[in-house]
Amino acid sequence: MTAWWKATALAAAMAGFSVMPASAVETIKAVVIDGYPARALWVKEFTAFFIPEVDKRLAEKGNYKIDWQESYGGAIVKPKGVLEGIKLGLGDIGIVTTIFHSSKLPSQAISAVTPFVAPDARAVAKAVDEIAREFPTMHKEFAAQNQVYLTTGVVLDTYQVFSTNPIASVTDMEGDKVAGAGMNLRYLEGIKDAAGVRGGLTDFYNMLQTGLVEHAMLWPEAAKTFKIAEVAPHMLRVDLGAVNSKTVTVNADYWAKLPDEVKMVLQEVAILYRDHVAGLAMDRAAASRDAFVEAGGKIVEASAEERAAWAAAMPNIAAEWAAGLDAKGEPGSDMLQAYLGKLKAAGYTGVRDWTAK
Repeated sequence: MTAWWKATALAAAMAGFSVMPASAVETIKAVVIDGYPARALWVKEFTAFFIPEVDKRLAEKGNYKIDWQESYGGAIVKPKGVLEGIKLGLGDIGIVTTIFHSSKLPSQAISAVTPFVAPDARAVAKAVDEIAREFPTMHKEFAAQNQVYLTTGVVLDTYQVFSTNPIASVTDMEGDKVAGAGMNLRYLEGIKDAAGVRGGLTDFYNMLQTGLVEHAMLWPEAAKTFKIAEVAPHMLRVDLGAVNSKTVTVNADYWAKLPDEVKMVLQEVAILYRDHVAGLAMDRAAASRDAFVEAGGKIVEASAEERAAWAAAMPNIAAEWAAGLDAKGEPGSDMLQAYLGKLKAAGYTGVRDWTAK
């Protein structure tokens, strides 16, 4: 080939190269919000697990990347304000604490209305999330709040009772004030003259310290994180059960604009996050109890008979919950049956049959 032909061929090749479109990665902004601080387990793991996993999966195809903008600890919303914040578009993705919104998200209370069944965050998270996917009710409730449901989160291994004074049995709560959040306040209806005081996890330390309440229902990992042993050094281990209290949602308007590839990755990673956080909650449960004792706390274990008696003394809040949904045309009773069936298949049967009328 002559020099002229080589030069011509090279020029043609270069010309062809210059008109080919350069591939570019599209950057999508995502504002993530929660009112709880970054040290809270589910928030910390959203940063440490959810975000890196999404980034990794998107990078494999190289079409999109996300510019994450995280805002926690009340910078945009308080703990009770995440649902409204995502609805209004103050954030694109949020971790909603569902126990604060029983009237707007009644179906989310399914594990809260069935205490004394499963003290296992992993089993409860999986069962609730499967119910959300098999029945339309949970998705419809979030859709009414301009949100798309991604996954249910269970961050507590099981509720226990933490007290300012020595506590040896359930009867030691009679006539006292007990802090709780949402549906678990109804557990106190089986205890003589006990009064529930509503509060959030970030409020419990001050509520106990100031004497506003004598007891609080929360879980050991949270007790460790929020230094509850300093103000309530006595724990009655009653294993009230794991409860789904967090749901990852996306603003519906924001979701509608996302590419399908990004939607798929967010949905896939949400399931992994669900199991990851629930697994961590269980892994840390024993260590958190040990840390509570090391910090000066004392633990007393309630007997099986005492747990059964407490459950029997409660109103059947599960049947009430199911009937309330049934009356709205939702399959509440079917959801309850299916949920308890999933837990039974996982090896957990409660001390009371909550499906009995």
